[in-house]
Amino acid sequence: MTVVIAGAAETDEVGRLPHLSTTQLHLEAARNALADAGMTKDDIDGVATVGVPGPVQIAHALGITPSWLDGTGVGGSSFLFHVRHAAAAVRAGLCTTVLITHGESGRSRVGAARPALGPDSLAGQFELPYGVLGPATMFTLTALRYMKETGLTHEQLAEVAVAQRRWAHRNPRAMYRDLVTVEDVLDSRMVAYPFHLLECCLVTDGGGALIVTSEERARRSPVYLLGSGESAESPIISQMADFTTSRAFRVSGEAAFAEAGISHDDVDHLMIYDAFAHVPLYGLEDLGFVKRGEAGPFVAEGHTSPGGRLPMNTNGGGLSYTHTGMYGMFAIQESVRQLRGEAAAQVPGAEVSVVLGNGGMFASAATLVLSNHRP
Repeated sequence: MTVVIAGAAETDEVGRLPHLSTTQLHLEAARNALADAGMTKDDIDGVATVGVPGPVQIAHALGITPSWLDGTGVGGSSFLFHVRHAAAAVRAGLCTTVLITHGESGRSRVGAARPALGPDSLAGQFELPYGVLGPATMFTLTALRYMKETGLTHEQLAEVAVAQRRWAHRNPRAMYRDLVTVEDVLDSRMVAYPFHLLECCLVTDGGGALIVTSEERARRSPVYLLGSGESAESPIISQMADFTTSRAFRVSGEAAFAEAGISHDDVDHLMIYDAFAHVPLYGLEDLGFVKRGEAGPFVAEGHTSPGGRLPMNTNGGGLSYTHTGMYGMFAIQESVRQLRGEAAAQVPGAEVSVVLGNGGMFASAATLVLSNHRP
């Protein structure tokens, strides 16, 4: 059975949305995705989401009677997991059409759950006592080790933010659109060494939704799921096997490429989760697009920028477009737009797009290979 993404849409707006609660963001995205697919709630018999509200609440709010649910919550990569799990459920006959939703009031915190870190948790025992709290300080552990071992310079790290702002400059929905230079990035406020403000993700409100089903049930030109993979490493960043590479990136990427039967030369477009500027560099290397230590120069030379040979994070990414807290949904949305030819900064002739999602601080990862051509 050929599985496709038959509908994809974001909330009407992304950015600062204090008038919408987390639940409202989920529901607005769901209605938009259903309209995009030419479907109604009555076509849906599977629901997947992460966090609060969960799939039970979303199904109830929309009036859906599901025969399959998925509440997998592994951070910002969860939505890529949901696509993979939904495809398996459709192929197995557990359901026919799955609605995957995301809504997050990351900036305004309207109806948002308050994260709690107990003293008995792994992070509470082994990281918090040393002042490691929150993504900025956690991700410094990996970034600094990577810089030391590969020779990545501050200027090359800043080039990631510069490249993605070039894409955001072409995207009217992006939160930050003004072009920046390496000097601008390095002159921005230091958040946690080596990260300057412009090398850290945004904090925004917004959401998105997808509809996954069989090709036969799709009512508009679909986007095909050619391959997928998932994996995990450590729930706390200090216990990664190697601070300079993500095992979960490698495992999920190898599985997705193998299932899709593609090589790196087949990839026209790439989305790599970019919570911080160094994460796309890990993705480029761990997916095998460049060798170890080559990602920084690769980006600095313009290969991922507009006109480059590997367009990456073409909506502006979490650094410039939007980042509600769990960004993976927006990475998938941009891949779908590119493959449909509907992106604000369209890549000419894009036929195969790869999406790599990160969850937590390199804790989980999933990879999707999407195409506008039938496998």
